[in-house]
Amino acid sequence: MYLDPKLVDGNILARFEQANSIIKLAGEQALEYFKNRDHLIVETKMDPQDVVSIADRNVETTIVEGLQAQFSDDGFLGEEQGGIQGSNKFLWVIDPIDGTACFLNGMHSWCISIALMIGDEIAFGLILDPNSNELFSAIAGRGCFVNNKQVYTLSAKTVADGVMGVGTSHRVETAMCTGFLEQLLDQGGMFIRNGSGALMLAYVASGRLIGYYEPHINSWDCLAGLIMVNEAGGWTAPFLQGEGLLKGNPILVSSMGLKESVIAMSGL
Repeated sequence: MYLDPKLVDGNILARFEQANSIIKLAGEQALEYFKNRDHLIVETKMDPQDVVSIADRNVETTIVEGLQAQFSDDGFLGEEQGGIQGSNKFLWVIDPIDGTACFLNGMHSWCISIALMIGDEIAFGLILDPNSNELFSAIAGRGCFVNNKQVYTLSAKTVADGVMGVGTSHRVETAMCTGFLEQLLDQGGMFIRNGSGALMLAYVASGRLIGYYEPHINSWDCLAGLIMVNEAGGWTAPFLQGEGLLKGNPILVSSMGLKESVIAMSGL
């Protein structure tokens, strides 16, 4: 699921540098929309809890056009625009605003996520939290960083050693989430849900949460965060099996010492 570090070359690093610049521009744009959110046009998707605003669409356009300007042959998969077929092995997976419901309601739990895939492997990921001015990043084999400072997952041994991130989804049965929560609480654990799966994955990678579970999540919400957790020394369950890229899958990540415990709790 992750690119062999030996394959990281100039083509990948050039894309990382461009994405680094573009995500910062997109962050400024998104933050301006956030400050003026009362004037945004908002639409509801098939799920009443799944909303989209003109901010999501315009920020995604800024990212895609900024990357296309330098890498016109690359493919793109975005939450709002869907897929753009490329003519080479590179695929950008983008979520312009992960946590739109929080964004629209004035909460800071939202971010911008960009991942680069080569074939079926993740080469790097970037997650920007404009409100805290934190840029989380990871390249295969080169570690995970927050604003250029290397970070690591927590060395938790039990679920009582920290706080677990938990997400929910109306796309699956409620019991898939409540069953996990019941076991977590029975074992002395505690949880948080902040509305942004990408941001919670970044928090696992940076040693703020001990793990993250959600019974269903889309690829644009999690691919950047997955490589971050891996590069920070954590454990990640396979995500891209089956039709994970286009239709999503359950997600489960944790500190390495919790691997067996969280697998048992999730039933994966």
